[in-house]
Amino acid sequence: MNKRNFILALVVAGAVGAAGYGAYRLGLNRGAQMNAGASNAAAISASGGAAKVGDIDAATGKKVLYWHDPMVPGQKFDKPGKSPFMDMQLVPVYADSGGDEGVVAISPRVQQNLGVRTAEVAQGSLGSAVEAVGSVAYNERDVALVQARSNGFVERLYVRAPLDPVRRGQPLAELYVPDWVAAQEEYLSAKRIAAKSDAASFAGLADAAAQRMRLAGMSDQQIRAVEASGKVQPRLIISAPIGGVVGELSAREGMTVMAGAPLFRINGLSTVWVNAEVPEAAAAQLRAGTPVEARTPAVPGTVFTGKVSAILPEVNPATRTIKARIEIANPNGQLVPGMFATVAFAPAARKDVLLVPSEAVIQTGKRSVVVVAQGEGKFAPVDVEVGLDSHGQTEIRKGLQAGQKVVVSGQFLVDSEANLKASTTRMSDLPAATGAKP
Repeated sequence: MNKRNFILALVVAGAVGAAGYGAYRLGLNRGAQMNAGASNAAAISASGGAAKVGDIDAATGKKVLYWHDPMVPGQKFDKPGKSPFMDMQLVPVYADSGGDEGVVAISPRVQQNLGVRTAEVAQGSLGSAVEAVGSVAYNERDVALVQARSNGFVERLYVRAPLDPVRRGQPLAELYVPDWVAAQEEYLSAKRIAAKSDAASFAGLADAAAQRMRLAGMSDQQIRAVEASGKVQPRLIISAPIGGVVGELSAREGMTVMAGAPLFRINGLSTVWVNAEVPEAAAAQLRAGTPVEARTPAVPGTVFTGKVSAILPEVNPATRTIKARIEIANPNGQLVPGMFATVAFAPAARKDVLLVPSEAVIQTGKRSVVVVAQGEGKFAPVDVEVGLDSHGQTEIRKGLQAGQKVVVSGQFLVDSEANLKASTTRMSDLPAATGAKP
């Protein structure tokens, strides 16, 4: 055998020796692990530890919900044993160690660091304040239309332009009415004949002539004026029936008018309307007769009072608002159509409702959540149904009871932790494994 072959033989012998020693050590480790698992199981049985879900662990005195591997918390097991994932024993999860879904336990020191503050759910009354904007308009119920009662000619105008202010009883125009001349002359002739004769037929003739004057368009006051003066009154003075402004002027001097033709439209200003655009969600709180306060930049420092006249049954599809018609007293004529106004409604307060601070309610977009303090440092998110919101208080219609405490500061961090925990629990809500691999 030469030197080269001798060296090769030594290398082969060394490799075979190393492989044998590795197999020997592997067998020793496997046997030790099996002995440790058996010893651990025997120790659990000897100590009276929990053997299935629902048992009380003698070591801790707590009820076992399930077992899991802390490194793979999504998998639950219904009996103790060795984890099939890691080289370790399964860990029990107890009923008071966070097994309740969504419940978060926070130590007092952590609560102080998070700035957690609570408030009590109280029962009281809630007077919601609804505000809206609108514009001033004429009160369409305070309008007078002046028409020509007979055919005639406009000889003189006392009001010559639209929006001129007028007073009640103020002359507006003077008309010459030819049809009145013949009726008045007949009436005066009948009165003179009746005065000279005692025949009852002549008195009836005067009454018939007076009736013809009424049919010609003359009022009883004008007939009495003709009777008192004993002269024909061919001209008619038209006066304003109400005070306000001339909204429309259709007459001009020299024009011919027919019976029933509109001459003037007068809008009163003792009251005005404010047409306010109320959000669709808040319109249900308003009723006809609801008190209102209005303010306008045109008259700073002045508060105008009124009430809701009507809620118009129409929704603006562009702004999703409903128009509220508000009647406002305007004794000095300070409010004029077209002014911008801000109105504040005062609907009746709702009594005996549950209230929480508005900052305690977390709006997620699909639901409303509050974090309830359960005592002993435990917190849980609760879905609630909210109602009105006013002056920093929110009505709770469902989900809470009076006397409970809710978190008003730091609740977002608590809710995030609870959601994370609940998500982990829901992910693990698969059928529990029948047991652990030994």
